[in-house]
Amino acid sequence: MELTKSEMQIMDVLWAADVPLSRADLLERSSEKSWKDSSVHVLLNGLLGKGAIREAGFVKRQKTYGRTFLPTMTREEYFATTIFCHRYQPDIVGLIDCLLKREDITPEEMAQRFLDKYPGSNLVLTLGSDG
Repeated sequence: MELTKSEMQIMDVLWAADVPLSRADLLERSSEKSWKDSSVHVLLNGLLGKGAIREAGFVKRQKTYGRTFLPTMTREEYFATTIFCHRYQPDIVGLIDCLLKREDITPEEMAQRFLDKYPGSNLVLTLGSDG
């Protein structure tokens, strides 16, 4: 599943909220966007069709009820899925190698985040010089 830039912006709002949001909630939390109410409706229907979000219930707004939505996967699950949905999938070792070479996070920080998330895991990393 690949999402458009606008769909990703909607997903970013939903991921940040961590609670079900209605179309009105999305508009309120996206004040920097110039989305129209009808545009958000089209984007939400597209995300529903792609299986990126699901209906979570209803909320009463003034005199009407509106649907609320939740993502069907985390941000990390989405990116992991998109990497491997292409015809030419990357080599997993090469992908991890590229991640470890990023300048915005050190391999030690990456390893610590992993260990924090999965305490007691059997991850063993040898970090240091290549000599």
